[in-house]
Amino acid sequence: MPLQNIFVVEVFDCWGIDFVGPFPSSFSNEYILVAVDYVSKWVEAVASPKADGKTLYKEKMKSYHDKRLLNKNFRPGQMVLLFNSRLKLFPGKLKSKWSGPFKIHEVKPYGAVVLEDPATNETWTVNGQRLKLYFGGEFDRVTTKIPLSDP
Repeated sequence: MPLQNIFVVEVFDCWGIDFVGPFPSSFSNEYILVAVDYVSKWVEAVASPKADGKTLYKEKMKSYHDKRLLNKNFRPGQMVLLFNSRLKLFPGKLKSKWSGPFKIHEVKPYGAVVLEDPATNETWTVNGQRLKLYFGGEFDRVTTKIPLSDP
């Protein structure tokens, strides 16, 4: 009798996806998107208004982007840099898209942050996901020589 290979599958490697419905409308959702892991039998279900590929794509993209959101805890008085995604004045590879530093004036709920320009004392509100802490200031650069051959 010849030997047969055993197909090894890890948990969450093999999924089955299907739409179930239509059901009576609830919050404009009539279908349920069901995903089942074949190995562990783990089930995920999401309510959906339509049963089409566009809905599946939107749910996939939403989960992809939600995974990349970071919980940033800013405090008033901290210095931050602001990501400027609309900067098109001087297109070029070496132009930094981070502007600042700015001082945090107030932290509002749901990720909104009020910034203050230290030079003009002007304030405005931005999304906290566009900020990163500023660790600037002057610092000393130390150089060290290490010979690679034996002395």
